[in-house]
Amino acid sequence: MVTVTVEACYLTPKTLAPTLDHVSPLKAGRGISFPKRNFTPFVNTSSRLPSVACCFNSSSLRDESGEPVMDSDWRSYRARLVAGENALRREESAPDSWDNHPPRVTLAKKWAHPIHEPERGCVLMATEKLDGVHIFEKTAILLLSTGPLRPTGIILNRPSLMSIKEMRSTALDVDGTFSGWPLFFGGPLEDGLFLVSPKGDDDEEVGKSEVFEEVMKGLYYGRRESVGCAAEMVKRKVVGVGDLRFFDGYCGWETDQLKDEIKAGYWTVVACSPSVISLDNVGSGRLWEEILGLMGERKVW
Repeated sequence: MVTVTVEACYLTPKTLAPTLDHVSPLKAGRGISFPKRNFTPFVNTSSRLPSVACCFNSSSLRDESGEPVMDSDWRSYRARLVAGENALRREESAPDSWDNHPPRVTLAKKWAHPIHEPERGCVLMATEKLDGVHIFEKTAILLLSTGPLRPTGIILNRPSLMSIKEMRSTALDVDGTFSGWPLFFGGPLEDGLFLVSPKGDDDEEVGKSEVFEEVMKGLYYGRRESVGCAAEMVKRKVVGVGDLRFFDGYCGWETDQLKDEIKAGYWTVVACSPSVISLDNVGSGRLWEEILGLMGERKVW
C-alpha cells in the first residue's frame, strides 16, 4: 500500500530551462495591455485544495490496456495523481468501500489538466478575454522556457500558409534541406525556432548533442543558429525531416508579465500529455478545442 499526498500534483518542479539570450519583450500593439492593479485572479491560489491522503495498491495505476504502470515521466505521474483525486471525489459519498475496493486509476493516452503555475512544457490556453485579439485569440502556446526572468513560447495551432522556400527564410534553410517544409507562425517576436521530436532510440542521441534544449520528454527546441546541426542530423539519418517543425516568430514576456496576465485571466495554464502536443498536432486548428475537451470532467480520463 502506497500513500501519496494529492496536493503534490499541483507543485511546480524546480526545473528552470535556460532562457533565450535574445528575448525581446512584447512591444506596444503586439502584446497585451492590462491594468497594473485590481487584478481578478483567474487561478485562485488562495482556495488551493487541502492535502488529501490517497491510498492506491500496486494495481490501481494502469494504462489503457489494464496493465500496471510505473512511469519515470513525472508529468504522467502527476496526471495520475490528479486522476486519483478526481476518482476520490467521485467516491467521497461512500468512503467505507475504499478499503476493499480502492479507486482504479486509468490514464488515457491523451490527457490534459490545469495547473497553478506556468512551467516548461506546459500549454497556455487563451481565454475568452483574448477574443478579438487577432494574434492570440484561441491560441495554444507551448511554453519553452519559464525564465527565470523571461518566459518564451511558440503558438502551436496556427496553420502554415507557405513553405520555408516561399518565405525565403534562408536562416532556417542553410543548405536547402528544409526548403519545402512548412513554416508556421510562432508569435509576434521576430526569430526562427524549430521543434525536434525524434522517433525511437534517436531521442538519446539528440539529447546528448547539447545542441537543442529539452522541453519535455522526447521533445526539444532549437534556434536558427542550430539549423545547420539539425540538417547534419538529417543527413546522418539521426532524425528525419518529418521529425521537425519550423516556426517564424515566437512569444515572449517581460519579468512577471506572464504571471500578471495569468492572474488577469488571459491564460489558463494546462499540463498536457506528449501525444496532445505532438508534432502531428502543430498547425491544427482543432488543438485549442481538443485541449478544452480533454479538460472537461467527463472527457479527460
